[in-house]
Amino acid sequence: MPRIILGIAISLMLFTATTSFAQKVSLNEAMAEKSIGNPDAPITMIEYSSLTCSHCAAFHTDTLPSIKKDYIDTGKLRLVFWDFPLGNLALAATMIARCSGQDNYVPMTSALFLSQETWAQSDAPFDAIAGIARLSGMSIDDIEACLNDSELLAAIQAKAKEAENLLGVKSTPTFFIEGEIVPGNLSYSEFKNLLDKALAKKL
Repeated sequence: MPRIILGIAISLMLFTATTSFAQKVSLNEAMAEKSIGNPDAPITMIEYSSLTCSHCAAFHTDTLPSIKKDYIDTGKLRLVFWDFPLGNLALAATMIARCSGQDNYVPMTSALFLSQETWAQSDAPFDAIAGIARLSGMSIDDIEACLNDSELLAAIQAKAKEAENLLGVKSTPTFFIEGEIVPGNLSYSEFKNLLDKALAKKL
């Protein structure tokens, strides 16, 4: 099955299974922390990513499923997602994902990473992004209003600037495991080694 078809099919199942139609969200909700895993998990990993970053897509499609199975689903790890959009297309996709609602953000970003090779190189990338966004219940009017939201735009840019200036984020993906910076997409075995060391310190 072509990757774009697989990505859309999976995203459709995610939205159908876990989300309701999108509602107009406030700036506070749009910019609220997005995470998966037990809030009381012993360790936390934070990811800064750009939706047009191929290495970020590789993490989400190839590595994250194993991390989710072994650490997140077992209650050992909470994974927090923050945006570090590189370029206007990534910024637009980020805005739409954050406008989609608290429960829709993770399924939408997953769908965008799964189908990244197609929409990011499309002659009409915004149409392709809008097609995915509509799976969450967003209308074309919702999407246009989101992209015209100057407050949301400024908030996303400010958060990314803060990550750069205060945390040293320079590229994507960049991870923090219990506060320790981990730049780049590592293999699952490398992540496992770091996560096991962080867990051992909690024992």
